[in-house]
Amino acid sequence: MVQKNSLKKVIIITGQTATGKSDLAIRIAKKYNGEIISADSVQIYKGLDIGSAKESAKTREKIKHHLIDIKEPTDTYNVGEFIVDCDRAIQDILSKDKLPIIVGGTGLYVKALMEGYSLGNTSANDEFRLKMQDEANKYGNQHVWNLLNEINPDKAKSVHFNNLKRVIRYLEIEKFGDNKEISESILKDYNFICVGVIEDREILYERINARVDKMIDMGLIDEVNSLIKAGVTRSSQSTTSIGYKEWFDYLEGIVDLKTTIDLIKQHSRNYAKRQLTFLKTIRNVELLTLKQAEERIEGFLDDRN
Repeated sequence: MVQKNSLKKVIIITGQTATGKSDLAIRIAKKYNGEIISADSVQIYKGLDIGSAKESAKTREKIKHHLIDIKEPTDTYNVGEFIVDCDRAIQDILSKDKLPIIVGGTGLYVKALMEGYSLGNTSANDEFRLKMQDEANKYGNQHVWNLLNEINPDKAKSVHFNNLKRVIRYLEIEKFGDNKEISESILKDYNFICVGVIEDREILYERINARVDKMIDMGLIDEVNSLIKAGVTRSSQSTTSIGYKEWFDYLEGIVDLKTTIDLIKQHSRNYAKRQLTFLKTIRNVELLTLKQAEERIEGFLDDRN
């Protein structure tokens, strides 16, 4: 049997939005000769920079980042693709005798890494999709989400009920999937830890509000307009994310600017709540403050664990 301590080490940093995860990953990468793998479902898209809090190009020149800007904003991407891409990135980093540091707040990605996950080879079922769309039109998006929640609560928690396209896809997989077996975790051959960075609610909400204001000042509205010119619509997977989806009503004159900004802040705060709830469903995640997380990682890497 292979001893755990003889295996290559991998670090996973997840947690709530605006807790300083990315800055922590960069500090660890600088100190321990690491490269970063993004576990963020929005940062994979080119052009979604400000709203996703993507690290600057200058920072990424100093510390190599993987799985950022790998898709066009009109493309789709799923957890199965992430697992394959992440596995490849880990092997690439280790081949250079560097430390892989996976960082991001997309809970479904982290859960799949930790516990294994398989979407199977489920093909589209147009009849089922139309039926679910009709039910959503009649009874609301929450009704369709409830159907998913009855079958797979963990998967339901990973998606907002208004992200109807993804909710229907998850339902489709549950009902018609030909391979529902959970695959082995790609981390089984590594010695890893996963820290989930959390923060006091009031402090976190202040940080979220301040970060949204900063994004506005940095030109988030212009970024959204550029994406629309590039062919993105309100139904594109990339722009169903918080910080982007709220702008379509504003740009169509349905709501004013203040309402739009307030909605982004509110949705971001709600997302932080959901992140914490979902983190608690993932096995072996250590929920820690930023300082505790840094100490835990350094102890692990310095063999003080």
